[in-house]
Amino acid sequence: MDTPGTGTDGLVEALLARVPAVLEEVSAALLTEWPDYARFVDANRVEVAAAAHHALHHLVATSNEVDATGDLVGEYPSGFGEQELFEEIGRTQWREGRDVSTLLSAFQLGARVFWRHVALVAVELNLEPAVLAGLAEGVFAFVDRLSSSAAHGFVLEQSEAAVARERLREELVELLLSDRATEGAVQAAAARAGWQVPQEVAVVLVQDDSLLGHGVLSRFDPASLLINRARLSGAIVPDPAQSGRRQRLAGMLRGTRAVVGPTVTPDRLPASLHIAEVAARLQRTGVLPEDPVFAEEHLDAIIVHRDARLLEVLRAQVLRPLEASAPASRERLCETLSAYLRHLGDRQAMAAELHVHPQTVRYRLARLHELFGPQLDDPENRARLLLALAWGAPRPPEAEDVR
Repeated sequence: MDTPGTGTDGLVEALLARVPAVLEEVSAALLTEWPDYARFVDANRVEVAAAAHHALHHLVATSNEVDATGDLVGEYPSGFGEQELFEEIGRTQWREGRDVSTLLSAFQLGARVFWRHVALVAVELNLEPAVLAGLAEGVFAFVDRLSSSAAHGFVLEQSEAAVARERLREELVELLLSDRATEGAVQAAAARAGWQVPQEVAVVLVQDDSLLGHGVLSRFDPASLLINRARLSGAIVPDPAQSGRRQRLAGMLRGTRAVVGPTVTPDRLPASLHIAEVAARLQRTGVLPEDPVFAEEHLDAIIVHRDARLLEVLRAQVLRPLEASAPASRERLCETLSAYLRHLGDRQAMAAELHVHPQTVRYRLARLHELFGPQLDDPENRARLLLALAWGAPRPPEAEDVR
């Protein structure tokens, strides 16, 4: 039996001679479970072989540089290109929708094949055990380094893709909410952002100070597009009228002080946004107390209150006969007049709503007829009075939110 060698003469040449065989064996081993990886090895054999050549030179140079514990003293050098190569492999793994763990498993398979060849050469050359141990540690340190580079590339691509995707989705939101949302422009922007254009959409808005609402928005599914503007937070929800969707939205948004705009086609989304913004203002001021508010159920209130200043002008005009009344009396007469208009003069229904005696209703109605005269019986004027009072008596101007 030969005496164990103390040097590494011929080791580099012997290992380099085995590189083609190693690559063939690795490719064959990968072919069973990871055929795409096998094709990558074949397509990039020159680059992989160059990395292997460089690794082997360093591996042999440090194979007998071990300390008392058996650890390598030398560190693996960087800068010969393997880090960039394997980072790109990791990036490709993300782009192709694969899991990084399968890639790392393939690396381990390659390492086992490579080490078997290294061990065979070491035995053939009758190398000392310390040198063999150094070779083993060097091989697996190298594989760890490549695995780390690939994982780093995977995470980088994942992060960059997420940032790019969010930017493209923000651009899509701005387009959808603008007056430039032609079908062609929307389809192109949606394709870039990876968003499938639905048949119908609606805007969901939450009040700025609703922490619960913002938390719920963050949990919306990826099919929804988040809206993040100054003083405007919400989402564009696809196909809100589909079976069960409204109930799910109502359940998710309950207690968040949210508003759901009307369901529209994507090209009409700015209109849904405008209506939702008016509904949100009416929710803040108490005109629409529901939580959440579905704007489609309150289009009459939204139409009337769309311009608070116009509503105040209307109220001032049609309620002018009450101007001379004391504030408390004016409030009671407004409540009575509103009940009179809604109940078509039914005094019993009015008394039940106002929680007063029918005789009190009779007295107040007499006072209203005295103040309004024939206007109270004019159908056109009654319609104007109903618009002015149906959602509550006028409030002091300073209490009205006219945003």
